[in-house]
Amino acid sequence: MANLRDALWESGYDESVEVNQRALIDKVLARYSGEFTVFRELLQNSDDASATAVEIHFETKGYVERKNAKANGSEDQQGLPEEEGLPDLKTAMVHQWTFKNNGIPFRDEDWSRLKKIAEGNPDEEKIGAFGVGFYSLFSVTEEPWVFSGGQWMNFYWKDKKDQLFARRGARKDATDDPWTTFQMELREPTPIPQPFDFTRFLASSITFMRHLLDVSVFLDDKRLSRLTKSPGLPKALALPKTLKPSSPLNTMTVNAIQTTPLSIKAEVMQWVYMAGTEKPQPKKEPPKPATASGGGGFFSSLFSGFGSSGQPSRAVTPAPAPPPVPKVNPKAIVESSVVLSIFTADVAVKLDQKMIAELNRSTKKNPPTRMKYELIYTGKDEYDASKREDEKHGKATGSVFQGLRADIEGTGQAKVFIGHSTGQTTGLGGHMSARFIPTVERESIDLVDRNVAIWNKELLYIGGLLARAAYEIEMSHIRQLWDDELQTARAIAPDRGVDPELLAQLRARAIHALKFFTFHPSTPSAVVSAALEDAFFACSASKSLFTGSKMPFPIMSTTGVRDATEVRYPDPAFSGFVKELPVVPEEILEQAKPMVDTLRSRGLLKDITFVDVLEELRNRPLTEPEMITCFKWWIDMYQTSSATNLEYIRTQLLNAALLLTEGKDGKTGQVIPLSVVESFLNSRSTGSLIPTDGPLPPHLLPVVISRHFDPTSLITAFGWRELTVVEWLQHVVSPPAPHDPEHDVHLSPQWAERVLQVLTRASQSLSRARQEEVAEILKEHACIPTSAGLRKPEEAYFQNAHVFHDLPIVTLPSGAAVKGPLEKFLQAVGVRKHVDLQIVFNRMIKTGDWTIAELIKYLVAVQTTLTPVEFERLKNTSAFPRERREGEQLPENGKLPRYKASDLYEPLDVFRELKLPVIDWGTQPKWRGNSEEAKFLFKLGLRRYPPLPELIGLAASKDEVIRTAALKYFFDNYTTRYSDYDPENFSNVAFVPAMKDSSKILARPHEVVSSSEWASLGFMIVDPSLKGEALIHLKIQENPPTIKLVNLLRTSPPPTEDIARQWFNTLASRVVAFTPTELRALSQFPFVPVKGANGAIRHLPPVQCYFKGDSNAQFHSKLFTFVDFGTTANTFLSACGVKHEPSVEEIAKILLDNPRQFYELAEGREHYLTELRNIAVNRRLVSSGTMTRMKRSAVLLGSRRVRKNKPVASKKQLDDSPGELEEEDWDYQFDLLTPDKVVIADETNAYQLFGDTIFSAPQEDLLEEFYADLGCRRLSTLVREQYHTSGEVIGSRKAAETRALILERLPLFLHEHTHTKTRVSYSWLNNDKNFVVKTFGKLTVTKTLQFDAKVASKSQDASAVARRVGSNGPIELWLAGNDQVDMYEVSTSMCRLLFTSPKVNDALLFMTILSTDLRALRRRGYNVDRILRQQKADRLAAEEAARAKARVTVASQSAASSSSDTLISQAPRPEGKLGGALPPKDALIDHNGPVVPEKSTSKPARPLSQMLNVFKRGRGDDTASIAGPSDAPALPPKDGAGGEPQMPLLPPARPDRPRTPNPQATPRSSIASNIDLAIRACKEERNETLRNRQQMQMVKESLNEGYCDISGHPTDMTVVGEMGGIKIYVAKDVPDARTLLQQKNESLARFIYTIRPLQEVYTLPPTSLHIFYDRAGELIAFNRNASLFLNLRYFEQWHDAEVQAGDMTNAYTSWYFTLAHEIAHNLVSAHNSEHEFYFSSICEVYLPAFMKLVSGK
Repeated sequence: MANLRDALWESGYDESVEVNQRALIDKVLARYSGEFTVFRELLQNSDDASATAVEIHFETKGYVERKNAKANGSEDQQGLPEEEGLPDLKTAMVHQWTFKNNGIPFRDEDWSRLKKIAEGNPDEEKIGAFGVGFYSLFSVTEEPWVFSGGQWMNFYWKDKKDQLFARRGARKDATDDPWTTFQMELREPTPIPQPFDFTRFLASSITFMRHLLDVSVFLDDKRLSRLTKSPGLPKALALPKTLKPSSPLNTMTVNAIQTTPLSIKAEVMQWVYMAGTEKPQPKKEPPKPATASGGGGFFSSLFSGFGSSGQPSRAVTPAPAPPPVPKVNPKAIVESSVVLSIFTADVAVKLDQKMIAELNRSTKKNPPTRMKYELIYTGKDEYDASKREDEKHGKATGSVFQGLRADIEGTGQAKVFIGHSTGQTTGLGGHMSARFIPTVERESIDLVDRNVAIWNKELLYIGGLLARAAYEIEMSHIRQLWDDELQTARAIAPDRGVDPELLAQLRARAIHALKFFTFHPSTPSAVVSAALEDAFFACSASKSLFTGSKMPFPIMSTTGVRDATEVRYPDPAFSGFVKELPVVPEEILEQAKPMVDTLRSRGLLKDITFVDVLEELRNRPLTEPEMITCFKWWIDMYQTSSATNLEYIRTQLLNAALLLTEGKDGKTGQVIPLSVVESFLNSRSTGSLIPTDGPLPPHLLPVVISRHFDPTSLITAFGWRELTVVEWLQHVVSPPAPHDPEHDVHLSPQWAERVLQVLTRASQSLSRARQEEVAEILKEHACIPTSAGLRKPEEAYFQNAHVFHDLPIVTLPSGAAVKGPLEKFLQAVGVRKHVDLQIVFNRMIKTGDWTIAELIKYLVAVQTTLTPVEFERLKNTSAFPRERREGEQLPENGKLPRYKASDLYEPLDVFRELKLPVIDWGTQPKWRGNSEEAKFLFKLGLRRYPPLPELIGLAASKDEVIRTAALKYFFDNYTTRYSDYDPENFSNVAFVPAMKDSSKILARPHEVVSSSEWASLGFMIVDPSLKGEALIHLKIQENPPTIKLVNLLRTSPPPTEDIARQWFNTLASRVVAFTPTELRALSQFPFVPVKGANGAIRHLPPVQCYFKGDSNAQFHSKLFTFVDFGTTANTFLSACGVKHEPSVEEIAKILLDNPRQFYELAEGREHYLTELRNIAVNRRLVSSGTMTRMKRSAVLLGSRRVRKNKPVASKKQLDDSPGELEEEDWDYQFDLLTPDKVVIADETNAYQLFGDTIFSAPQEDLLEEFYADLGCRRLSTLVREQYHTSGEVIGSRKAAETRALILERLPLFLHEHTHTKTRVSYSWLNNDKNFVVKTFGKLTVTKTLQFDAKVASKSQDASAVARRVGSNGPIELWLAGNDQVDMYEVSTSMCRLLFTSPKVNDALLFMTILSTDLRALRRRGYNVDRILRQQKADRLAAEEAARAKARVTVASQSAASSSSDTLISQAPRPEGKLGGALPPKDALIDHNGPVVPEKSTSKPARPLSQMLNVFKRGRGDDTASIAGPSDAPALPPKDGAGGEPQMPLLPPARPDRPRTPNPQATPRSSIASNIDLAIRACKEERNETLRNRQQMQMVKESLNEGYCDISGHPTDMTVVGEMGGIKIYVAKDVPDARTLLQQKNESLARFIYTIRPLQEVYTLPPTSLHIFYDRAGELIAFNRNASLFLNLRYFEQWHDAEVQAGDMTNAYTSWYFTLAHEIAHNLVSAHNSEHEFYFSSICEVYLPAFMKLVSGK
């Protein structure tokens, strides 16, 4: 055959074998079915190349094109397009993948191997084996590029066909590039792999990598996620000695074990979470029922050996659903981390040469001689921390580390890693990594190839061994913690156990370990988890000569960590009495059931056996509860067991069991062996009657045990008998040994009584024979207690036989009556019942010496023998005499009539006083209402008290004595007998003593009231003798019903004002009793008397009346009716609808009806403006309809300037423009106009130019804002400006000097300016390029007004104009070279550019600082040197900081100006404004002639005196503000006050335009009007608690901040009471705040005595003042929403001693000015010159009254 083949070979020729490379690669790739195959292979290659970092880039088409363009140098110089919104990660298409690692660059052999298919890495330390991993790239790309070191390689298909070629070359541009790059241009655009799932894949992949520490994922230039790994120091662990270190074939041996902590940190964009998908959890098999260990049942341990083991069962539970994903910023970076413990086994491999060769054939490399097997174990603490991390982020997708966290629920998350994750799950709670040999696609372990399968199965055994070692080490730690804690506890107390908190922690830790190492079916191959589980249990098996195979397994029990063979599976039937036997805790049964079932099926965990029970019983006596539980178990066992030897078992049980009874009265308990018990007490029959505290037979089972069981069970299960009463009686009367005297029936009457009572109750259920036996036993014993001692039954008598005094009557020591069953029993045993009654009657009749009392006494004794017929005959027989009244005569027959008992009352004096018939009882024995005789008579019907109707009839008697006594008896017995009294039942009986018109009468209950004040209104009142509880018992109403009061006012209103005042004062106390319906009815009834001009009285309804007050009563009285009946009476009228003043709505409607008549009634402009102010302040109370009418009506007062007609005027004066005329050259015209005809003059210069053309609004913030709300336009919006210049003067000295002056004085101005923030900082302005000053020959400004069909233009020369080039360009200041520089124009122009909303005061202040000498500024309080030095130091520091920052940042990121460059405020403060002044002319004009526009004129003059007047009017003088000493440090900028904004009386000024300066002083009438508003605004604080964040104006003692601040009180305050009508508040940090009124009573009274006169001086509302007290602080007073608060603590420290001594001057002076300061805050909230102005004005107005007060003292 061989020769034939050789011949054929010689005759043939060679041909090459052709391979379709594309088809080969496609078929290989077809087996790579897992996710992220390309990256899995590239990551493994990176780790094999010792790379520490990897970058993965997903690049869109546009990004690739931009990147290529940049590389080619053709990038658009405009830069990249602006960033658009983030794309949808689920749909965004990418065109190229780039994978980079920083590992060892490719060597020549690496480049060569890269081109060869199926030639793997021969290095046995590397993972790569088959040589096909790189070609996975062809699954996504046609022509991959590889760049490494200085070379590149590109793979391509020759002629686009089936042969693959590679081209290699050198790189010219990146010879020093540390990255090895794989570039894959995708075959077709595709979405990016799910970024969240991809990140989770990477987190799992790098866990077991040897070198890789950092992985980043990018989409274009945005990093989506980054993972960093930080391994800790390894710790060596000892391999448990009970474990076998070698595999079954001894090819692999574990030499050592160590544990290494591993931390992985993830930084993931929120964008990734938002695009993540919730991956479905794998389905799990339903739990299988556990099979108990075999062996023949419970008693098998007593008679046979161990049972056989079965197969394990597994139970799984579904994983919880993740929480929903909240909406957050997609660009935010979410950081999370996980800490893992990696158990590593150092494995030595020893194979024979044949196996090595076979494995080399399969893997193309020799197997390693040493390798690592790794297991991730997540401990309880780390697992809980990871769960909390998930909950903290709340992502619906879960954590990126979810794949690494312990899979204790068995959801299939734990994988086998072969360098990286495969598709094979482990089946237990953690990942495993080892040198398994996988299938080609690396998705599972190869268990098909015979030799490879041997290698892998041996390695799986090592995995089970490592898992068992990790479990044993964990349980060893738990055991050590348990033992240490127990040893410490026993050292403190011998019976002390483990701390419950630590016990719970250790059990939770043990449960976690059991669940972690519970083996669930693995996928795709179930062989993996089965092999791991077999090795997990088999690795500890040891064989003994005597015990056979033994498999120790540690488990947590109720007594700590024990071997499973020592622990029993718990049975509820034994839990109550088997306490010392270790059992599995309930928590482990519930939470680790699969592992417990496995242990039971493998025979490692057994059930409780009878031997265990006997061992427990022999070791200790059982307590009573434990014995009860034991009995229940045995009875159930006895009834259900089918064993044939139960009698023997019961004997074993009874011989072993001991009962420990509880000790009583300090005595120790008794140990009773159950073997001596013969009987038990049946508590369900007559045995329940036997007293258990007396003598009992020694063979009796303790009752505390027997009472819990059915007697039948005790008889059948234990063979005991029931104790009978006869048996007990024999033991009581004839004991084997004498009883103690206390329980001897012959010596102790008490015990004899108890025995008789027991026998009495028991005899009812005894048979006749037993009853006779009992009687026979007692017959010979003296055991019947009598009045003559203990007697035999035949010697004793019953109580009803007590006719003679010498009889031995049965007398029980307890005093109980001998009756009922006891009497029957005693009679049955021989006790005599009574003496023959015939004898008794014979004695009564013959001797006649028994009275009614004695007869009743005997009847009581024998009443039980009376039949019902006899008793009824006694009740109906008139056998009882009535007691004769004093002076009453006997009947003619000489015998008093007799009555039935029901017709008579018991013989008491009170009934005699009421003249009621009482029984004639006699004097001996004395009547006692609680005696048996009395009770017997009461049964016969004797009355104990008169019925209520009869008693009320006696109270209405004409006999005053009877009437008084009846009422007294009613009151005395109301609670016990007459509490059901209802006056409605006696509405027709006049029995109530009353007064009407000073006369005493009897009245019906509903006709009278108890309050005497109603007498003046004609109501009857109760007699003064009735008071207190008497009125309550009679249920007399205190006040008449409101319906009667309503009818009274409707039908008979008070005829005069004086009577009305009295009536209304009385009715005020009943305001709350009236229903809303009644009050509405009263509001319409005309019952308010009003005196007319002729003195006649007319009655008006309350809704048509108003209270007189301080407001505008004189003016309003012409329109409304005002009344005043006093404070108390006004309260009632207020409830009925009388208002304190006309509402704003009502005033507004009257104004709209006839504005001009309203103006005339107001007597001129000032009062009219006052009404407009009132409407403005309270316009929120005006209805929208009324506001709409006001917008269309001529109700707004406007003024227009008119040039005065002078007798002689020069031509120059006639030609003067309006802006050049002096103020005295103008007059003013006023008119009522619609809002569209009135202009708000918010621009000073424009008003000077066009003031004679327009009608302007009054220059007050309040009215201007009101006018604006109604539709008035602002002058600044109607005027347009144009600037014209001549040629620029180059090198002007004026420009340089002006710029230097501005920069020198600007810090002073900014330090004083605090109400708003500047647009630019001082340091920015100090730059030469940012602030430029130029000089031109001439500057001209043209202003044009367009309003109401009027067009007027004015041109004027200007000396200074400022402008800004662009929105962010430099500021330019233009100066006129032909005129002197006007600093007002300079400051005005600069303020417009420095501030967003400049104020006129800003310009005036800046002008003053620019034009005033520095010395003068220093004299005025400006700390010139200090401020300039501080500003310079801050500026230099800011510049130095900016330069330092510039040195460390890139040139394009220049630092912004420091916030400390200027001393401006950080937040605006509310700045109040004074109202503009109005001329004194009040006449109104008509609009007849048109307004002729003036021609253009030159620039008007601005006298400095006018500007200073305006400045003083707006700011006050330069010393008005409250400040600290001149050497105080410069104040830093202050933030605005925190808390809720306060609503001032007048709204703050609008910050959007400067105030028009007015050269005239504000009229005193306007000032007075504003002060009046401030006084009226003060009100009462109605809150019980003042919160510290409420904005408050406060007077403080501190010098550096002024004594008033608005920062808020440091603590809350609560009202604690009231004194003298003033509420008292106390800070919550004051101890015993509720007792402050008592502690500070005297000082509070003196303080109120001091401030009450000041309240009257200022005419403040009485309730507007409040007092508060705090422990410490600088707060003297504050204004909270127009409520004034004064500090008691400062009064005590400053003035209390002087006031107590009678000196009031200093106290009056101090608090006078304090109140003025706080009242001024009602007009101006901020501390500025305007507040100081009003403060001074208020002091000035009320100074005469104050001086009168001081001089009067």
